[in-house]
Amino acid sequence: MQLLKGLPAAKKITAEVKEKTSKMSRPPKLMIVRIGADEDALSYENGAKKRMEKAGIACEVRAFDADVETEEFYEAYAALNRDPETDGILLFRPLPKRFSMEKIEALTDPEKDVDCMCTVNMGRLFLGQEGFKPCTAQAVIEILKYYEIPLTGKRAVVIGRSAVVGKPLAMLLLSENATVTVCHTRTKDLVERAKEAEILITAAGQAEMVDGSFVSEGTVVIDVGINVRPDGTLTGDCAFDSVSEKAAALTPVPGGVGSVTTSVLARQVLEAALKKGE
Repeated sequence: MQLLKGLPAAKKITAEVKEKTSKMSRPPKLMIVRIGADEDALSYENGAKKRMEKAGIACEVRAFDADVETEEFYEAYAALNRDPETDGILLFRPLPKRFSMEKIEALTDPEKDVDCMCTVNMGRLFLGQEGFKPCTAQAVIEILKYYEIPLTGKRAVVIGRSAVVGKPLAMLLLSENATVTVCHTRTKDLVERAKEAEILITAAGQAEMVDGSFVSEGTVVIDVGINVRPDGTLTGDCAFDSVSEKAAALTPVPGGVGSVTTSVLARQVLEAALKKGE
């Protein structure tokens, strides 16, 4: 079985971004916006900051207290979107329930929405137009391309239907001429549907729910899930040992898709700056 590590793909993308940013009059700038100090968000934030530094991108964090007033946040977020020195904005989600995502989307500049949060960019994705892609979904495509796994004509099954990964990933796979089936935890005969895949992508967010019974011999398996075990260690949606007995190739967790996501983010911040003519 081939282990599809994310780091080589991440390094390649980072190096390509660095080559371009080194020739710019100023480094592109990413603004990370978060409310509160969730442990997972802080971990991703630290990883993103390190990746931006390696890619030659300036990165700032605008952190708000967990009890910030909604109007105070809306005003500050709107100001960041108007800031000419900020090329890309990454807003950590989910937000506290008192915030209106519709209002936040209305305040979001689509040309700075480097993780494809707003309706404009999601619409561009579904229509096959140029625009920013959700970074995690695009990271899956980058890994498949890095390891030269063909997608044209392949039967791809995605387990997961979220707006962050499952749905946009289906669109990205279609754009690569794969034949796509989207499943979820309530799909009837889920195991049988999964076994039809030549490329199986798990993004259900349920620890080790996919075992070897879901996988046909020779399937390429991409595990997007990041789940925390009771002992604090990380695991994916796949039971690694069981799946690896049948899969031709499999991404590890950690060290797979997640490690490519911040490189995709860096590239999209660069693209945002270049669109402005920086």
